[in-house]
Amino acid sequence: MRRRIEGLRDSTRSATEEVPNVFLVRVERVRFRWHAHKPFYELRFSVLEPQNRAGQAICSRLYCTPKALWKLGWFLRDFAYDSELFGRDEIDDRIIVGLQGVVFTHATNHTSLLRLDGFAPASQWEEFSATSPANLSGSEVAK
Repeated sequence: MRRRIEGLRDSTRSATEEVPNVFLVRVERVRFRWHAHKPFYELRFSVLEPQNRAGQAICSRLYCTPKALWKLGWFLRDFAYDSELFGRDEIDDRIIVGLQGVVFTHATNHTSLLRLDGFAPASQWEEFSATSPANLSGSEVAK
């Protein structure tokens, strides 16, 4: 029996062709996951901009190993996490939910997670979106 599944041929495109690399996002969920060698925060973002991707989810991880704490700190600073708690080396998951900022992503094939390459304050979105392929319309991105 034959079945027609619309969009199947597009599934072979590389993830980097499909996903723009700069997004204005809001943190929807954060969970700490303990692992003996690599504890991490599992993050779920909701895309706010570009408009053609609004509402879509981005999932990723930020590791809490001594070598990776710089990236977690960068994320917290640029997403305007409470500086008093930050200064006391404390993270409150409830405060992180709802924070907004810019993420730079790198798509990796065969995974539902995107690698987070960088962050910026939400106030800098216009500056980054003007030079990013993320501000293209959906038909332009798919080409």
